[in-house]
Amino acid sequence: MQQILDAIMSEATSREDFAALPLPESYRAVTVHKDEVDMFDDQLTKEKDPRKSLHVEEVPLPELGPGEAFVAVMASAINYNTVWTSIFEPVSTFGFLERYGRISPLGKRHDLPYHVVGSDLAGVVLKTGVGVHTWKPGDRVVAHCLSVELEAPDGHNDTMLDPEQRIWGFETNFGGLAEIALVKANQLMPKAEHLTWEEAASPGLVNSTAYRQLVSRNGAGMKQGDNVLVWGASGGLGGFATQYALNGGAVPVCVVSSEDKAEICRSRGAELVINRSEEGYRFWKDEHTQDAQEWRRFGARIRELTGGEDVDIVFEHPGRETFGASVYAARKGGVIVTCASTSGYLHQYDNRYLWMNLKSIIGSHFANYRESWEANRLIAKGMIHPTLSRTYRLEDVGQAALDVHLNLHQGKVGVLCLAPDEGLGVRDDALRARHLTQITAFQGQ
Repeated sequence: MQQILDAIMSEATSREDFAALPLPESYRAVTVHKDEVDMFDDQLTKEKDPRKSLHVEEVPLPELGPGEAFVAVMASAINYNTVWTSIFEPVSTFGFLERYGRISPLGKRHDLPYHVVGSDLAGVVLKTGVGVHTWKPGDRVVAHCLSVELEAPDGHNDTMLDPEQRIWGFETNFGGLAEIALVKANQLMPKAEHLTWEEAASPGLVNSTAYRQLVSRNGAGMKQGDNVLVWGASGGLGGFATQYALNGGAVPVCVVSSEDKAEICRSRGAELVINRSEEGYRFWKDEHTQDAQEWRRFGARIRELTGGEDVDIVFEHPGRETFGASVYAARKGGVIVTCASTSGYLHQYDNRYLWMNLKSIIGSHFANYRESWEANRLIAKGMIHPTLSRTYRLEDVGQAALDVHLNLHQGKVGVLCLAPDEGLGVRDDALRARHLTQITAFQGQ
């Protein structure tokens, strides 16, 4: 791998040089093991420790198929799907790999006793398969995580509706927390050249998810002047939602869990912030009973901040813990757009507040290639900024995942793969200089 890294680090390396690089027979990657899926069976979710299940080891380089590319991964990032994979919740991801393995010989490559995880990357194309014409060895790229087959008609208006749609590195193998990743060519997008490798790797999944959920016509279709309630507004996903609201002329109402996180939101330009811990909101009386009085208190607090207005859009991702309050808080005719459900998938709410007030619930899952491209374009233009808060080395990925699992992080948590140090990879110094204040603000530095 040293020869590949040397080529990437040298400005003199040509496309021809990259194309001529020999590929290794194996590479370092972060894996979970199929024979360990029951290791946490007797533990509560929060007790499950990714440091015990995530392994950094040498794995064989897979076969390169048509329409695919090998990418040398300089940096990656932790998403909540990596946490789910590492604690084998809500199901083991080996079930995804087994089902993928049944559809074709190329799919069979993914059905292995180990799973290389990770759904973000920034790096350099090493080799492309038959039928790839847009991307060449030496291209500096990031990858979005939508993997589709597109043999069925269903996905041709919106590739997220493809029946063989999968999240790369979660529902497929050979993900981005590795020295080399296998991706489909239509996952690749240009790297933002004013960002470091770790900064460029961090937005992919959450930035595209936030774009579809909030901005796209497939999501809430946010417009200027909308009041937008953003749960977890200082985090990876909520941080991008806050940016899109501010950048698009909407008014974010940011909900956070500490004063430190409230200050992060204010430093990014948000003025309306609710510290739910300080104000003591308890939306559940016990495990089975929600407290409608707390919904009303929460709604009153929102109206106090907005000058008497309810929110037009609720950007929902915590799920079970907050969903009843979200449905209540949306204005008459408003929209609750939901993904992830990190606090639980079984949502409960009072349907009277939905049905009698003509509200809508929209399910949103990642983003199609066009939406991902547009979200990445805004990153590349310096209009949306990474929310990277801390970067680990590949060998410390278990601790990085644990930080996310226990909500000890702010923004995104990055991982250096081939990159030897932080701060490398910037080529557009002028654009970086123009936006350095915003870049550092959104990273909480």
